[in-house]
Amino acid sequence: MLLFPDAKVNLGLNVVSRRPDGYHNLVTLMLPIPSNDILEIVPSASGKGDTLTCTGRTVDCPMERNLVYKALQRLRAQFLIPPVDIYLEKQTPDGAGLGGGSADAAYTLKALNSIFNLGASDQLLAQTAAEIGADCPFFIYDRPTLCTGTGTTMEPFPLDLPRGMWIVLVKPDVYVSTAQAYGMLTPREPATPLQELLRLPIEQWQGKVLNDFEPGITAKFPVIGQIKQLLLDAGAVYASMSGSGSAVYGLFSGEPSEQDIKPLTPLGCYLVRKIS
Repeated sequence: MLLFPDAKVNLGLNVVSRRPDGYHNLVTLMLPIPSNDILEIVPSASGKGDTLTCTGRTVDCPMERNLVYKALQRLRAQFLIPPVDIYLEKQTPDGAGLGGGSADAAYTLKALNSIFNLGASDQLLAQTAAEIGADCPFFIYDRPTLCTGTGTTMEPFPLDLPRGMWIVLVKPDVYVSTAQAYGMLTPREPATPLQELLRLPIEQWQGKVLNDFEPGITAKFPVIGQIKQLLLDAGAVYASMSGSGSAVYGLFSGEPSEQDIKPLTPLGCYLVRKIS
């Protein structure tokens, strides 16, 4: 079975409080976007054991630590699954706030469920995905989702993007660790709930739909702010950093021209895609 795992961007991200357990409560809207990863899973050619072949962007970890393999093992603990050969063409950047590894794991669960007729419900797959990573359950449902609590409490959100929206995604050569990102901010309740702001016309989002991680990370890595401004200069109706970074995206009301995005190419332009 051949699948094309999505990525995600965050439309707003408010870190509202620190929890007694050391984690944080947040509110964010996660939006799936088409990416360039390719995942193929087939029954093992040898029948002797699992294989995982990764190409494209370097995935610097042994098979046992790869989220795709972890997904296989988590599901195998619940169902009888014979050996498989997995091929992953990795294009979504890691450490970018795009959920690429989480998407690959979630799509692995969905593929295995289909290939071997396991009959697992989306709810069961999402529960299994939650054992792998906080973002993984989102990709089981793969729809605009409001995430609260530590990010694992999810509910569908009726996001009404205008028809003909495009996204331009830029990943600079900057890595931001999640721990580093949280260390740069002070949790606070937003003046207006994110849910209300996202019901405004998209042309009114800029300066209102905010990512709380962005100011601190931009101060440390000015290229983030540079990319955001270039996207707005190119005609984006809304631009923001995704998650805890370092990818930055712009939403356009029509297909951006090659001339529009040319200044972004040296900074790491990764994806230009229609999303509505």
